[in-house]
Amino acid sequence: MMGLLVLLNSHKGSEDVALLADDLDLEIDEILPSLEYAQVLQLVKVAEGRVSFTDLGKRLVQGSIRDRKALLREQLRRTTLFKTILRALDNSPDHSMSDEELAQLVAFTTPADEAVQNIVNWGRYADLFRYDSDERRLVAVRRPASSRPGANRPPPSGGSSERASAEGKAAHPSSPTGDSGVGVAGVAPVTA
Repeated sequence: MMGLLVLLNSHKGSEDVALLADDLDLEIDEILPSLEYAQVLQLVKVAEGRVSFTDLGKRLVQGSIRDRKALLREQLRRTTLFKTILRALDNSPDHSMSDEELAQLVAFTTPADEAVQNIVNWGRYADLFRYDSDERRLVAVRRPASSRPGANRPPPSGGSSERASAEGKAAHPSSPTGDSGVGVAGVAPVTA
């Protein structure tokens, strides 16, 4: 999705969907999931075959990496799925959930393993939670009250359990990290 938004920015923020797909050497149906996700996050609007940035989308592509993460964090928090995941993490006694618990939660929304992979990657990129690959668990990111939404403090850096090799991973267009994989167990850490 980010690559598509950067390309849209190079087209002055508005372009025919078919031309964007052509520029990416993809079929239109191959970029639609990224466009739909960008629409859900209110970054673009699509009308009559043309995609255009919203003000929020413009801010995203023009911002620093820290600004992008903060903006995406807020947009993801507004979606039903991420609200549910974050609420489950907050209500868990150890503020974590296993791969299986996450898969069960997501199954109510979508059955695809790839969707779970993308959810984990986007949530980690936006610092909504981290993934402990040793324990194979999502873990809540705890922030002091002063660094909650609207504050200017950077998110906490990940621990050693988030550092791992992304060797052998092929690029995936709808993942914020370009990682591929078929299940949560194969989640590669976000190092951005």
